[in-house]
Amino acid sequence: MVFNILTIFPDMVGCFLRESIVRRAIERGIIKVNLINIRDYSEDRHKKVDDYPYGGGSGMLIKPDPVIKAIESIDNPGIIIYLNPKGTLLNQRKVKELKTKDCITIICGHYEGIDQRIIESKVDEEISIGDYILSGGELGAAVLIDAITRELDRVLGNEQSREEESFDDTGLLEYEQYTRPAEFRGMRVPDVLLSGDHERIRMWRIRRRLINTLERRPELIDRERLSEEYRKVLDEILEERKNESNR
Repeated sequence: MVFNILTIFPDMVGCFLRESIVRRAIERGIIKVNLINIRDYSEDRHKKVDDYPYGGGSGMLIKPDPVIKAIESIDNPGIIIYLNPKGTLLNQRKVKELKTKDCITIICGHYEGIDQRIIESKVDEEISIGDYILSGGELGAAVLIDAITRELDRVLGNEQSREEESFDDTGLLEYEQYTRPAEFRGMRVPDVLLSGDHERIRMWRIRRRLINTLERRPELIDRERLSEEYRKVLDEILEERKNESNR
């Protein structure tokens, strides 16, 4: 998979690419990341890429010409994404959809954003990584690349770890996890995890996933996405809560 990142601060993304899972994916040839400096396509002698918005208002906008020229310099831009707080909120379903693409071009805005004509003429999809404002799209690009990369085959050392993470096909949050020592400052690992009984552990994890999701993100629970086993455990939990409230 190829990622093309259009930015005026390539070093912000470059440092991220030199670390952890993404670095290993690049070294293994699973992904390729091209950093494209928008300033290289500015005709201004000072490489200026922004200007004041028409109609007044605070802040500056990135102009259309350097961005569009940068996009047109790419032989195969693939799907073009603009990271925008007004875009569709990123979730794991979207990540799984994007992992099927051969090439993704990401436009990182800055200042007050980019000229609307870039969006109308070149952008295929606008995506938001959350309901908050950042100084630019570079951090969002890093989030998007990381989320997609870890979904690709041969990236993770243990493929099973991806299957058991939050927001897998069930859409549920993850269960709690512990490591050695078994007791630390009076806090003990749940006995079931020390039992060696794999079936009890598996059922405990299903139950904890459902409880965590009910307590923290109940809107994520979709019975249609759950297996019969998960639905049965969910019903047991709900019945227990109902009985407790009636006491």
